Amino acid sequence: MGLFDGFIGNASEAKIEEVQGEFAAVLAPSEQVEKAYRLVRDLFIFTNKRLILVDKQGITGKKVEYHSIPYKSITHFSIETAGSFDLEAELKIWISGSEEPIEKQFNKSLNIYEVQSVLAEYVL
Repeated sequence: MGLFDGFIGNASEAKIEEVQGEFAAVLAPSEQVEKAYRLVRDLFIFTNKRLILVDKQGITGKKVEYHSIPYKSITHFSIETAGSFDLEAELKIWISGSEEPIEKQFNKSLNIYEVQSVLAEYVL
């Protein structure tokens, strides 16, 4: 991920082994990280049991919110591919009980179809 990509909020794939180790305290004993995507300081983690959104807050990033979404709570999702002038692909996820979707943007170099496929594997 280039420096400019980080500033405009694009995501790139993170190394599974690093994420598994870094977030071991948050994961259940039998939980394994399947895919992870980094958005500047935040993470979008797909495990074999749930989706975890990691939101590092403040200037230092020491305050962290972990948003855990069981796959069974996801009612539907959509992707929007990057175009010629729009350099970002977008993933939207709707959670039961919430009207507004969770939205994440991914840079053009990341395969949004792969991200959607990982989500579909667990939701459908």
